[in-house]
Amino acid sequence: MDNINFRCHYSRNTLLHMFVLIVAAAGLAYWKWDLLNAIYFKDQRTELGWVINGTIVVLFLVGMFRMALNLVGYAREEATLTRFVRNLHKHPEGVLRGVPERSLIAQRYRTLFELHETHTPINQSMLASTLMATESTRSSLARFVNNILILTGVFGTIVSLSIALIGASDILENAVSASGMGMVIHGMSTALSTTITAIVCYVFFGYFHLRLNDAQTNLVSAIEQVTTSCLMPRFQIETDTVLYEFTGLIRSLQSLVAEMANSQKAFQETEQQIVEVLSHYRGKVDDLENYMTDILRILRIGFRLRDDE
Repeated sequence: MDNINFRCHYSRNTLLHMFVLIVAAAGLAYWKWDLLNAIYFKDQRTELGWVINGTIVVLFLVGMFRMALNLVGYAREEATLTRFVRNLHKHPEGVLRGVPERSLIAQRYRTLFELHETHTPINQSMLASTLMATESTRSSLARFVNNILILTGVFGTIVSLSIALIGASDILENAVSASGMGMVIHGMSTALSTTITAIVCYVFFGYFHLRLNDAQTNLVSAIEQVTTSCLMPRFQIETDTVLYEFTGLIRSLQSLVAEMANSQKAFQETEQQIVEVLSHYRGKVDDLENYMTDILRILRIGFRLRDDE
């Protein structure tokens, strides 16, 4: 992973941050329970505050649970991607060893392999767009909750103020109306509580929603970097690559031609030497024939033989 800009534990660290902040929020709520009890539970004339605040909290918890599941999945994908890159360097022939079949990087590798086997041009931009669109659908619920969470607080404030106005109308109708004044106080208290709940949940949820988007971007960008730097050279033949390899082939052929020329020159020298040896040998054979003639003549003279004998 040295040449890839990839934070391999980003999702896991985000989950740890989420756990720490939840524990800190629970501790703060326990410490200030009297204040929370006074704002949310004490002297509630209707159940409206509980309903609205409960709705906000339920939306918040559902969105947080979904984000936690997404972060767990991204943490697994990050670990899988790290293992895949390690296999590329240590086991080039078994890059999918220990890599889950349904992981994003395994699907990308199989897609490139199938396109290469069918001699189909590989469009990495299209693959990247498809992957990003697919991953965006996983966080659709989190985006929905993030968009409407603050609106629920506004809705609760408006409803609570409406209740306060009803109480104020009772006060105006009657010179002294304890129930009307209580309704006004209850409405203002509910408006305050729903606004506080929505703002706190929105800030908390918005932070981790941004972290989720960063984790998604971190993973997708890492997959594209691995595809560009490690997988594309395996499966796609670019024009520049062909020209570069063809230039190298020409250089190798030039070296081979030079070696063949030197070999041909050596063969010519060897052939010349063989011709010279044969000429020398032919001269020796002629001399040997003359020597044999002289020896035969001397033998005839020595043994006093006739020429026909």
